[in-house]
Amino acid sequence: MGLDNIYLYMQCYDMTKPETHKRMTHGDEIIDQIAHECLLMRVRKLDRVLTSIYDAELRPFGLKASQTNLLVLVAKAGPIRRIEIGKRLRLDPSTLTRNLKIMLTNGWIQEIEDGEDGRGLPVQITVKGRDLLNQIGPFWRKAQTRTEKFLGDDGATLLRKLAAHSIELPSG
Repeated sequence: MGLDNIYLYMQCYDMTKPETHKRMTHGDEIIDQIAHECLLMRVRKLDRVLTSIYDAELRPFGLKASQTNLLVLVAKAGPIRRIEIGKRLRLDPSTLTRNLKIMLTNGWIQEIEDGEDGRGLPVQITVKGRDLLNQIGPFWRKAQTRTEKFLGDDGATLLRKLAAHSIELPSG
């Protein structure tokens, strides 16, 4: 799709509309500025579009994009404690707990004893979870191709570069 097409798409869905109101009523200036300029709003909308692409491809497996992200991390890093997963993926505890519970119930991951206090047992991928990742491979690739087409080469490259940097909260 390319960056120019993404911009047009976002305009069509009122994601980048330049300020059109010349007359501002008292107190509306900041509202208009946020509505027309907020980077977070645009990123969240883009996130929902991209997530829907992956979710559509993974739906036949009972898996969501967010769970795939977790399952891959556990497969690569496990055994791993919940607190470490939360830190790495910047997930709040309730979101993490909800998704891990689904994954435990489905038998994709399991808790393991580690001889410590028992609170926050580490989790690791199961054979069933690893098999699931192998099964979804072609469907994940299809979602990846659709996403790359939507973003275009420049957009996909930019997204990879932004995500490759260690994400630290800016000061100030």
